[in-house]
Amino acid sequence: MCLAADVRRIGADAGLSALGIAGASVFADTREDLHRRRRAGLHGGMQFTYRNPDRSTDPDRVLAGARSLVVGALGYRRSDPGDPGDVVDPGDPGDPVKPGDLVEPVRPRGLVARYARHDHYRDLRTILEQVADRLRLDGWQAVVVLDDNALVDRAAAHRAGLGWFGRNTLLLLPGLGSWFVLGSVVTDAPLEATPPVGPTGHGEGCGSCRRCVAACPTGALGDDGVLDARRCLAWLVQASGTFPVEHRAALGGRIYGCDDCQTVCPVNRLGDRRLPPAPPEPDTVASVDLLALLEASDEALMAEHGRWYVAERDPRHLRRNALVALGNVGDGGDPDTLAALARWVDGDDELLAEHARWAARQLGRHELVAPDHGADR
Repeated sequence: MCLAADVRRIGADAGLSALGIAGASVFADTREDLHRRRRAGLHGGMQFTYRNPDRSTDPDRVLAGARSLVVGALGYRRSDPGDPGDVVDPGDPGDPVKPGDLVEPVRPRGLVARYARHDHYRDLRTILEQVADRLRLDGWQAVVVLDDNALVDRAAAHRAGLGWFGRNTLLLLPGLGSWFVLGSVVTDAPLEATPPVGPTGHGEGCGSCRRCVAACPTGALGDDGVLDARRCLAWLVQASGTFPVEHRAALGGRIYGCDDCQTVCPVNRLGDRRLPPAPPEPDTVASVDLLALLEASDEALMAEHGRWYVAERDPRHLRRNALVALGNVGDGGDPDTLAALARWVDGDDELLAEHARWAARQLGRHELVAPDHGADR
């Protein structure tokens, strides 16, 4: 069996949804796109692959003498677990709650995007390391790269024939959609490349469909398949500093990430019908108790959520997101919610105090905000 075929077999046996092989030349078009978008300010301060486009588009910077990329996609779409904050209608015939029973109040919860509910990148890395070990067995060098500034994963996957770029800027696998994490093995082994599939331009394969553009809560997506990160909720929850006041209401109950542009995509819906999502992993975290998050210590927050990208590794940014989400989905009449807001409104941390004041106003509890604070922002 030839080496390329062996690599494909290992990837498939280990659970990859797709695997392709590409040459390791510079991604010149992607490099120019990154430079152009950075000059236009569309990166919104995002450093991921924008930090050094000349590096993140050159596989030779990962491994000198690189000749091939083995690119894998691992599906992360799972059926949605029941929200632990859900309340069953007491009028439901099957409801165990009877009139007069004491029912615990529903605690507000923050939603987590599907890709972040479980460490899918860890799983992908484990599989790609198996692929790399096979290449090393024959004496070739192999380095696994994914989810960092070393290489633009989407560009590598597109070149390797895994899919085409949708108008939502994500890679769409034919008939399956975009619910995939991507990664590569950079190697000096000369492997036969996989032909690309579909159109090359962003959104060219979407035809007249603009559902993702219409569904984006902040208008971050353009018809040309270009994302303005300054408006993207998935980036704003990861950015440092103040959450833009003009996008706070649009955040809704999200605490990390945003799935809207993928949820409405017809290709994803078709993929769900063709291959129904598997049950969620046992360690899945689909939502977070906002009040518990606001009460937790720095150490507890990072122990629980440290695998997420947290700006500057500072848990204050998780609390900031929680306060905005609380202002959108909390109950202004709930004593626990009021206690949480009062704690942060009166705290010494001005970043959190400002977001707590905003949340208090959103919930109609203006008495928590001193008159001299005005409208803040």
